[in-house]
Order: sequence, then C-alpha cells, then structure tokens
Amino acid sequence: MRIYSYLALALSIVTITSCSQSDYQFKLNTSKKTTLGDKAAIKFEQLKGDKIDSVHLFVQKKRVNKTETSVNINTTDFGVGKHEVTALAFYPKKSKKITAAIEVLAQNAPAVYSYKIINTYPHDKDAYTQGLEFKNDFLYETTGRKGESTLRKVDLKTGEVIQKIDLDKKYFGEGMTIFNNKIYWLTWQSRKGFIYDLETFKQLGEFDYKNSNQGWGLTHNDTELIKSDGTNKIWFLNAKNQAEKRNIQVYTNKYAIDNLNEIELINGKIYANKWQQNSILIINPKTGAVDGVANLNGLKDIVAKNQTLDANDDVLNGIAYDKENNRLFVTGKHWGKLFEIELIKK
Repeated sequence: MRIYSYLALALSIVTITSCSQSDYQFKLNTSKKTTLGDKAAIKFEQLKGDKIDSVHLFVQKKRVNKTETSVNINTTDFGVGKHEVTALAFYPKKSKKITAAIEVLAQNAPAVYSYKIINTYPHDKDAYTQGLEFKNDFLYETTGRKGESTLRKVDLKTGEVIQKIDLDKKYFGEGMTIFNNKIYWLTWQSRKGFIYDLETFKQLGEFDYKNSNQGWGLTHNDTELIKSDGTNKIWFLNAKNQAEKRNIQVYTNKYAIDNLNEIELINGKIYANKWQQNSILIINPKTGAVDGVANLNGLKDIVAKNQTLDANDDVLNGIAYDKENNRLFVTGKHWGKLFEIELIKK
C-alpha cells in the first residue's frame, strides 16, 4: 500500500465571499489520482477565521471521519472511478460545504483474451440486436429502432423466430433480461422499461429510470437487475420495484470505459459490449475494474464476407450464456450469423 504525500496532492481552495462569512476561508486537499487498493488522502484546512466547531468529511456521501480533519481512506471501499469528496464545516449558526474529487484507477491492466469458434448458427440479418439471453434451450432477443423494435423467442439451431411481439412505435427498444420468469425490456431515451410474462409475452407492467438517463443493456444477479446506460456506469436495481439502488464506474488501470452496451453476468463477472467496438469487456461487479478484454473483430469479418455491413452501426452486440452447458453466444446488429465461442486467456 502507498500513502500519497500531501505535497503531491491536488489542491481545491474555496473562499467564502458572502458578507456574513467573509472572515472564514478553507481549503480541501485530496489525492488527485490513485490506484485501487492504495490509500487516498483527504485533508481539510482552515486558512482564516475563528476556530470552527467541527468538520464532517464524506466520500460519495459516506462519512469517513469522526473528529479528525485529515484521513486516509481505503480505496477498495469505494471501487474505481471518480469519487466526490465533501467537507462540511460547522461554525456558530453557519455551515459551509466545499468539494473536491479522487479518481481511482484499476490496479492491473486487463488480461487479454483471444477466442475460438465452437459453432456457428444462422441469425436474422434484419434484427437490429439490442439484447440477447439464453433460457430453456431458446434464445430470447430484443431489437431496436423506432417502429422496428421487437421481443423475440428464437430457435438456436435454425434462427427461426417462433414467437414475437412489437414494441409501441414511439419507443426505441434496447436490452433485456429474464428474471423469475419475467422479461424486463429497456427503452433507449424514454427513461422507461417494460415487464412481460416469459411464456405468453403479455405485458405485466412498466418502470421508470430515476437516476440514469438512458437504457442500453440489462442483466441480473440472484437478487438485482443490472443495467448499463451508455456511460461508464453500471446500475444495480431492486428487482421487486426496479428502483436504482447504486452504481459502479468502469475503469481500466488508465481511464474510464464509456459506451457500455449489452451486458451479461457470467460466473460472477459482467461481460459487456462497448458500442461501436467489436470487443467484450470482463468487469468486476464489486469494484468496476476491467479484468479482461477480448477483441472479436474477426467475427465481424466473417459475417461481412457474406453480406454488406454498415461499418459504424452493424457492430458486435449481443451476449448470451448457457450456464448449464457453459456455452457463450455472441452476435451483432444485422449479423446473419450467431457464434458460440470460447474465450482463451493469452
């Protein structure tokens, strides 16, 4: 573990300028960048004015001090990402809040994976694939674009669509997941999702996004829905009422990864497509660190031999996992093929 010296800290100085508070001046020092697992330093200093009563220090709204004016926090408690630091100073009949930030990077570079094609299956090239999931020997798929968005049940081996419903034309369909025999389907910019019965595709309800602006990808763990919104954030939702509870930020050891799209939880890790890149990221759901990356450009090249693809739009999108048989399936928007692949760590 390394404790960053205050000489290397980024300085955030806020001066109180109102007439009633002009005799007080504070500054808040924080580690500007650090690495997951290292300590990060926070130091509050009073530069001017009578002695204050107390100061409360917070990281992401979590109190991190008792009476101290400087602390070293364990970055593992907060995960990777840019975290807001707040100091709330109290003095007679007054209080003042000042803020800074700490950016935490992943400890290690992502492991690199290659792939092996196990099987190739037909896929509807008219499907603008947004969500993909394997359940009871069938693929379930959602497609996008206004007026074209559909929910489908698909025969894996033949690619035949054996059950389908259309989404209202005013919505742009996005990712989906199956949880407790219900299908949860996101829309893009309407801040709304829909719930369907797995067997009948009858709509059972709907839900709103309160904190995330958009809907992109959706998966689940044993108790929560897990949602991407096109940024570097992944949200965890209460499965019962779909309320957004918390989020993680996704980072490598160098920078944030945004445009996270279709996602699937596989063996405790989140597998994610990045929009307009034919790759899969493997993300630690506890910390947000990117543990691995697989370049799947070769799959798009195979598809492009038999059909014309839009270079910017018809990209890899769609990850499904057959847990019982340990099979990983991927496809793309308008791809005429769906691949069963094995990822191989280099």
